[in-house]
Amino acid sequence: MLLEPPSGKRRAMRVANTKSELDRFVAALRAFDLPCEIAFEPTGDYHRPLAYVLGQAGFHLCLVSSIAVARTREALYNSWDKNDPKDAQVILQLLKNGTTQRYLDPLVSGHQDLQEMANTYQQVSLRKVRLQHSLVTHHLPLYFPEAERYLHSSRAEWFTELLLFTPCPAAVRRYTKAAFVTEASAQISGRKVDKARWLADFYETACHSAGLPVPETSETIRMFRVVLEEYRALCQLRKRLEAEITTCLGTLPDFVRLQTVPGIGPILAMTILAEARDLRRFGCVRQFLKYCGFDLCTEQSGQFRGTTHLSKRGNARLRYAFWMAGTVAIRMRQNSFRRKFEDYIRPDPQNADRRRKGYTAVAAKMARVVYAVVTTGTEYRRFPEATRPGGRIPSSGAVEAHATS
Repeated sequence: MLLEPPSGKRRAMRVANTKSELDRFVAALRAFDLPCEIAFEPTGDYHRPLAYVLGQAGFHLCLVSSIAVARTREALYNSWDKNDPKDAQVILQLLKNGTTQRYLDPLVSGHQDLQEMANTYQQVSLRKVRLQHSLVTHHLPLYFPEAERYLHSSRAEWFTELLLFTPCPAAVRRYTKAAFVTEASAQISGRKVDKARWLADFYETACHSAGLPVPETSETIRMFRVVLEEYRALCQLRKRLEAEITTCLGTLPDFVRLQTVPGIGPILAMTILAEARDLRRFGCVRQFLKYCGFDLCTEQSGQFRGTTHLSKRGNARLRYAFWMAGTVAIRMRQNSFRRKFEDYIRPDPQNADRRRKGYTAVAAKMARVVYAVVTTGTEYRRFPEATRPGGRIPSSGAVEAHATS
């Protein structure tokens, strides 16, 4: 810690992350008998307990950007080398210059539960995806390489049940085709649809599989079943979390409004609210876009001026949520997001780079629409966009007052 009273004489303190040390630090600040402004650089979640104690003690808290710290350090010391005493001086300099950001404690603002639900769901999803990649890249190529195409044409949990029932071609060939279809239909739970043709095709594929001839009773297949059971448990856990999230947030007005936007379901709505928290704290939509990292920047030095691109210096998880929502929206029935994407790629529809930029443009538009829906307290409605002869969409006065759907 680096303290600078009005006299200008700086004082350094070392504070351990314990309650007694935090109380000692609060007492030292109160001994000045003056209003204190405290700035800190967020490092993971280690700053949260300290910030909570200082906030409850009545001190004014603010954040400094890691990028601002790095650039100021380079300007002051002409070096990228860093250490704690040097960083403390840089943070103090930024605080004196007013180059700070507002700090909003999730526990105080009431967003702690929402953030923990979002973090837990993301961790479970990541574990599920990693385990699925292990199945696709290791287990299936060894024991049943042809089964991968069935994974992408069925529900993950149902397919896992099928592999647990018959984990290798040898286990399938123990049955006749009719017996396999009957037994699999009876043993495996799933949606009440007729899978007889699907299972018959699966049986024929297993009879001509190129997988390793591993017996069903071997330790190899037993280990394969262990991985499959863990994958099934993660699928069930994620489904249970989705139900709990919908139940807990179902009465939250912003949660309900966000789901009226094309491409946004319960999970993406929860992620947006958890990461952005209260969108009304942003003064304008440009501040929110900058917070997401959707603002534009241009590298420039002297006479050189580079291309304009996204800064990507905001919340990466928010950008991911809006990107996912945009990719879903452009595949839905006619809406303004799909129209924007089609207009963007019309000059060269097969250009992959242009399509990527189109997805980004749709994601940025999704962020603007979400900001408007939450801050105005209205549900999303699909309005026709009237264009002028030049092709430009006017900013106001050109949108009709009736909805198309």
